[in-house]
This record gives sequence, C-alpha cells and structure tokens, in this order.
Amino acid sequence: MNFHPHYASSESTDPVTAVAEFARQIGTEGINTVIFFCSPDYNLEILGQELKNTFNCACIGCTSSGQIGSEGFQHSGLVGIGLGPDFHTRPFMIQPLAEYSEVVAEIAETIRRDSVTRPNLQRFSLLLVDGLSMAEERLVANLYQQIGNVPIIGGSAGDDLRFERTYVYDGNGKFISDAAVFAVVETNAPIASFKVQHFEAGEVELVITEADAEKRLIIEINGEPAAQVYAEALGLTVQELTPTVFSRNPLVLSFGDEPYVRSIQKWNEDLSLTCYCAIEEGLIVAIGKAKDPARTLKQAFDKVHETIPEPSVIIGCDCILRRLQFEQEGLEQQIGNIMVQNRVVGFSTYGEQYNGLHVNQTFTGIAIGGKHLA
Repeated sequence: MNFHPHYASSESTDPVTAVAEFARQIGTEGINTVIFFCSPDYNLEILGQELKNTFNCACIGCTSSGQIGSEGFQHSGLVGIGLGPDFHTRPFMIQPLAEYSEVVAEIAETIRRDSVTRPNLQRFSLLLVDGLSMAEERLVANLYQQIGNVPIIGGSAGDDLRFERTYVYDGNGKFISDAAVFAVVETNAPIASFKVQHFEAGEVELVITEADAEKRLIIEINGEPAAQVYAEALGLTVQELTPTVFSRNPLVLSFGDEPYVRSIQKWNEDLSLTCYCAIEEGLIVAIGKAKDPARTLKQAFDKVHETIPEPSVIIGCDCILRRLQFEQEGLEQQIGNIMVQNRVVGFSTYGEQYNGLHVNQTFTGIAIGGKHLA
C-alpha cells in the first residue's frame, strides 16, 4: 500500500487567499487530517475561520518563527500537509495548561482503549504547545509517562522572535494561547521518530548547585554565581556573554549516551542565567561542543532511511536558534536543501519535545513511509 501525504504552501499574506491556495494544493476530497504551520503576521481570526470553513476534518497547527517546506526555509506564509484515509487522527485540546493532568489521564485512557481495539496500527503523536507558557517540561513528561509506548515529537509555537504571544489552533476556527494540541495519529504506514542536534558534551563539566526550575533560572554553578562561572569557563567576562555566545556554547545534559541541549537565553543583573528549558539543581552539565550541522543532519536522515528507505514526508520541529545560527554562518540554503531532499514539512520552534523531554537547539521529527508526496 502506498501512502501519499499532500504537500501545500502559500506565501500570500492575505488569510483568505492563503487558505484558498493551500486547500487547492491539498484538495479536500479524502483528506482526513490537515497539519499546518503559519506566520503570526496573519489576521488569525480570519485565518482560523477560513480553515474551519474549508476543511471538514481534523486540523492541527500553530504559529511559528518561520516554516520549512518545498523550498526549504520559508520566512512567511502557510505550509502544511494533508493526510488521506490511511491516517486517522485524534486531536486533544489542553487548556489552560495549568490544568493538564485531567486531560492527560483522559488521553492515556483513550489511547489504551484504541490500542486494544486496533492493535496492529502504528501510532505517533504530535504536540504543539504555546511557546511562551514555560509549561512544556511538565506537560510532555506527564504525557509520555502516562501514554506508554507512543512516540511524541513536538514543537513550541513561535511568533517570529517577538516573544509577545504564541498560538495553537483549536481545530474549531480559533487560535488560542495558554494551550496545547496533542494529536495521536494511527496508520498502517511505517513510521520512525528521531532527534538530532549538532552539539555533543565537551570536556568542561559544571555542577548546577542552585536553580529555580519553575522560572528556568540557574542561580549558582559550582557554588558560585552562574554567569560568572560560565563566562570564565569560556575565557570571557560576563559582559562579553551575548546571544551568539550562548547559541554556540549551550549546556548539554547526557542521559546514557544521548545528549540533550539546554540553551541559555540571557544573563541577569544578579549573575543568574535564564534558560529556554527548565534545569534542576544537582545536575552535571557540560558546555556543548559543536559539530558540522549540515553533516550531522544528513547523517541523521541517512540513519532514518535505514528504517524507512523512502519516507513520503518527515514532519519536523526545528529550533529557531538553529536557524539563526545557519543564517549567521551562511548555511541556511545548504541546510534548507537537505530538508527539501528529505521531504521535510515543519516549522522553526521556541523549543522541541521528544518523547518525555523538552529540549532546545534540536530537530525532532517523525518520518512516515511511502512514496513521494502527491
């Protein structure tokens, strides 16, 4: 059996035109699921209504800090895919995020029931969450703990680096904040989830001796003010710590042989460090050492091809800090071409989810087997 996700995109800034172009490419006949990522610059009220009026199926999406489509990195507009009758999607809305536990229990029960009635299907889940909520860690850990053997990949919604408000689509015509959509997809198609980052643990190790996980603050490292110790480890003064320094020298946490990146956002007047992810006291972290990002990404896709020789699509969540680095180093076109060759549809995020963890400076993806995109 062949699986044919339908790819679509529009660069129109008018929401009515954008949805019309998008729908024309996807087609509405036999489409069971639409997954999309959009610029926050749209009039989201109109965009939401157009999506509702156009698609009579599960429709999942969020605002982004740029999209990934058939041309590689796209800085505006709307991109996405339509999945046909070989895919069944069950979306769950979680809002407000502080009250997630009841919904998560309900989701887990539904998945357990579906697993019994349809035991032979493959399942994966896509989590799109308000990227300014600071709720991702608890939410994804709780989901993964309760739903069992279903891979989770996801991304935190963006707003083009304005850091004002990010939105997920509620499936019923509205874009909302303080919310997440968790979509469980069932299919007969082969699937493979994966993550990749181009940082590994370096030789310099640091102990987090005081932190506020709720506020994503590192207060002390090795018993001293965090920013001071971090700067000294790099041979810099605190005043020389810039976003570029942080993006090129993230903290790396290792679980077994797997590295997970914890990116620093800024240093504060009290010499604490604000991170993009929660980080806890007592952890040992290393300062990350960069590898070649293009080669690392290509190797990751090559490995995916060992499991799924010819993916029809890869749904990808790629950290905005990665794209900023690619732009700074003149790699955006090269990396974009690798994405195109591997049929990636996705977006630039404010953080990524992979199974039970919220991470940064990472690409998380799900590859779906089949032929080329229709």
